[in-house]
Amino acid sequence: MSATAFEAGFLKGRAEERFRFHGREGLRASGWAWLELGVGKVNAAMTLAAFLEAHPEVSRVLVLGLAGAYPASGLGLGELVLASEEIQADLGTARGMEPLGFPALSVRGRRYYNRFPADAGLTAELAQRLGLRPLPLLTADKVSETIVEAEARARRWRAAAENMEGAAVAQVALWRGVPWAELRAISNLAGVRERSRWRVEDALYALEQAILVGGFL
Repeated sequence: MSATAFEAGFLKGRAEERFRFHGREGLRASGWAWLELGVGKVNAAMTLAAFLEAHPEVSRVLVLGLAGAYPASGLGLGELVLASEEIQADLGTARGMEPLGFPALSVRGRRYYNRFPADAGLTAELAQRLGLRPLPLLTADKVSETIVEAEARARRWRAAAENMEGAAVAQVALWRGVPWAELRAISNLAGVRERSRWRVEDALYALEQAILVGGFL
């Protein structure tokens, strides 16, 4: 799944069927389905939760999309990044939910505050196939608008890149007990809003190659 159809456009020619789910675009073929989530945490959470409720046969979830790399991460434009965890940076105090004394999610005896770990097995499979080292990703409804803001977020949460949906997907998947992983490509540096300095097409090509050459379809 991805926030927008734009981020998964390369899948359209490989689908056997198109469908709509509560107004979202969807694609199906043998062994896989893709779903548009919508932009932002609320859209992502409600769409995934409804889809999993309607389709209990779903055995794992893979998030695809673009991300903004934090300046000190070492990630270059057009490179892939695999999530080791997703960080919900908007919730609670400046130090997260834990100072408030209650978690964002409690499930199967475990408490999650602002950090939601990716499924170890699925992430290891992706890492091996793609030659990637999983890194922490950060989710925020409001993206970094300056380099200073981006650097502060990266330091505070020890994250490599930011997006707007990943933590919501992670929380829903953990709640429902469905293994999840997240693969993104770097389209820009976080905090850089001038589109002329972005490399969206390079990032989308990297995603396409990872999924097709990696044998995930």
